[in-house]
Amino acid sequence: MISDRLREIQQVQLSPLDLLPQVDVREKIVDLVLRGVPVNAHSIAKNQLLGLRQELLETNVENVKVVVFGGGTGLSNIIGGDSRRETWAQNPFCGLKEIFPQTRSIVCVTDNGGSTGELIKDLPLVAVGDMRHVLLSSIQSCSLQKKYTVDRAEAIAITSVLAEILNWRFVGPLEKGSTQFLAIEKKIRRLPQALEQYLKYLFEYLFADQRLAGTLNRSHCLGNLLLAAAIYRELEDNHSNAELAGNQELLHAAMYKGINTLARVLGAGERAVLPCTSTPAQLRVLYTNGVEIIGEHKLSTSRRGVPVDSVQVDYSDTIRVYEEVLTDIDEADIIILAPGSLYSSIIPVFKVPGLADAVRANQKALKLLISNLWVQAGETDLSIADPERKFHVSDMIRAYEKNIPGGTKGLFNEVICISLNDVPASVLQSYAVEGKVPIYVDREVLLKQQYIPIECGVYSREALVERGVIQHDPHILAIAIKGLYNGRSCFLQTPAEYQAVQRNRPKRFVPGERQIILPCKRYLGIKEKIDNLEIHCIGMSDGVDINLLRANICDILWDHPIIPLSHLEYVQGIECVDRSCWNRDQQWDNVFSFFDPEDKCIKIRGDQVTVRKTLEVALMIAMGESLLGDYAQNKIMKEVVVEQLHLGRVYHLHLTDKKRRTCFLTHDQLQSFLSLARMCATDDENHYTRLVNKGEGFTPPGLLMGLMYAWYIDNRLASHIEYKMSVMKIIQTNLIPEQLKMAGRRSQMIGFFKEIIFKQ
Repeated sequence: MISDRLREIQQVQLSPLDLLPQVDVREKIVDLVLRGVPVNAHSIAKNQLLGLRQELLETNVENVKVVVFGGGTGLSNIIGGDSRRETWAQNPFCGLKEIFPQTRSIVCVTDNGGSTGELIKDLPLVAVGDMRHVLLSSIQSCSLQKKYTVDRAEAIAITSVLAEILNWRFVGPLEKGSTQFLAIEKKIRRLPQALEQYLKYLFEYLFADQRLAGTLNRSHCLGNLLLAAAIYRELEDNHSNAELAGNQELLHAAMYKGINTLARVLGAGERAVLPCTSTPAQLRVLYTNGVEIIGEHKLSTSRRGVPVDSVQVDYSDTIRVYEEVLTDIDEADIIILAPGSLYSSIIPVFKVPGLADAVRANQKALKLLISNLWVQAGETDLSIADPERKFHVSDMIRAYEKNIPGGTKGLFNEVICISLNDVPASVLQSYAVEGKVPIYVDREVLLKQQYIPIECGVYSREALVERGVIQHDPHILAIAIKGLYNGRSCFLQTPAEYQAVQRNRPKRFVPGERQIILPCKRYLGIKEKIDNLEIHCIGMSDGVDINLLRANICDILWDHPIIPLSHLEYVQGIECVDRSCWNRDQQWDNVFSFFDPEDKCIKIRGDQVTVRKTLEVALMIAMGESLLGDYAQNKIMKEVVVEQLHLGRVYHLHLTDKKRRTCFLTHDQLQSFLSLARMCATDDENHYTRLVNKGEGFTPPGLLMGLMYAWYIDNRLASHIEYKMSVMKIIQTNLIPEQLKMAGRRSQMIGFFKEIIFKQ
């Protein structure tokens, strides 16, 4: 039997690749190009593996066309390193752009925070911050050297200066001759003459074009303004911002020319960076508890405590896509979905009609998804499949499948994931202490979904040593992708296999179209309303800076895109009342604001207006109350006494006759709200009651409207009511019927605010 077993063993044929421990040939290829040949390999096998590795690494890919989708830090990092880091300029020529010179980035444009958020207050543009970030990372060594006749060391020095200029943040206003102005001019003079002249022209254009004047009064990242100047210089100066807002076709053409001109001058190359659409857009996020918020910035700051259900993108005009973008996708040899924020990076890009279908139509390209490394608060810290556990790679793909029109099939085949086996356990432990958790690779689930996980050590050892962080290493990742591309003949699907997958993919769906008001128009509407409000101080000896208060109120309203301008119509003024004059009963709540229907003014206790957070809470609650207007003719609380026993109280609400009523809600909608507030209708349609048992708390309908309004906008603004909504997070059971009723009422209330109050 031993001899029989030996003969069986001798008949087994082993390949040198079998010396590599991975199962899938893709992982073997990546391991070979990144780690090299196993030390203990037999000499014959070693020579064969060395030869294969040399061919994988040295086969020329200069003419290989690469298209990468994404937004912000994740995209810029794999293109050429995170250009916002101070140390980036020490090694700016790395990543995909250096190995694949014909790399083009398609960038998400739904950001509304930071400098970008400030810019779209004044200009009818898409978000440009991520484009500026990726554009800087896309500067190529060979292009810069050839364009300005410099060597590599000089090219690095030039890129360092460009990083200083484009990333430079100033505190507005920016004025000619100021210290900030002179500092910028000094930096620009350090550049080669042709580059200096162009950037100096753009810088001066900021002051010459009156359409850009408003941007100089705010704090900004200078690179965003220079990008805006590059776009506006392509427009005739007789078109005002208002006219441009009404004719987006003009901006469509100017944006393409402006971005490309700036890219060429910087040494990034033709069409190195383009927006996924030239139409201004905003993100709309639905949570599993039914709450819907608006704005990418709100997604990153909200802590709802429940998973994201889905996202949509709303546009301000006809959705426009550059034909050149579709051509680049069609001709691409490699298509990459970059790592980044799950719901505010890849998904908004593929919400743009035509882009996902263009990727699917390209059947020859190597298509890769680069998985995120860590869970992200507000986005991937909870799994919709199982909120009790953390995010897996399959959860990320499930989110893509649900939110991308037509699903994920045909968009990517392989998923490059970080191998946690390569990360020191001490590092993972220290990250866990800080609350940072990796996104785990669930191989078997991915394989069942017909995706191939490629686990490899593509994180930066330098970043780990220098900054104690784990992130993708742009050079290592580019090498891995080069190995996969050059070895693709070993694993790419045949056309027949691809067609079989295509037949089985979900049918394409079209997200609900909703047109939004341009952000700059919305900001102008807010400002006009607040500027016209009567603001008074009562009994405040120290007084209040009214202009500063108006500015803070404008910023608060701007920060919540979900609030329609129509909600401002019910407020005629604001009164700041000194604490000594504040006569509102605070026995049952700590709400220091209310809407007074008699004079249509919001009354805020004076000590609440000096701090942004307390002002925001007070303003949101009172604004919510204002939507009810003068709905109440009178409100009376009567004691219930039976045989000298105090059993409780009855709250009587008599409504203003509907013909004389000023209210955001129709009569039927008001009746629905009062029902949700547990008010009981009587035979008189204008009379409602509510029995309040002895010792029971009670929130009147007006205050409930204000608290729910603030909570819906941001649950952290109404801790008063957050505890009531927590019942929706409890696992429901039929053993507690009252709990089911309560959760049902909360869900209906959320639905009412979503559909009626915010008309989503």
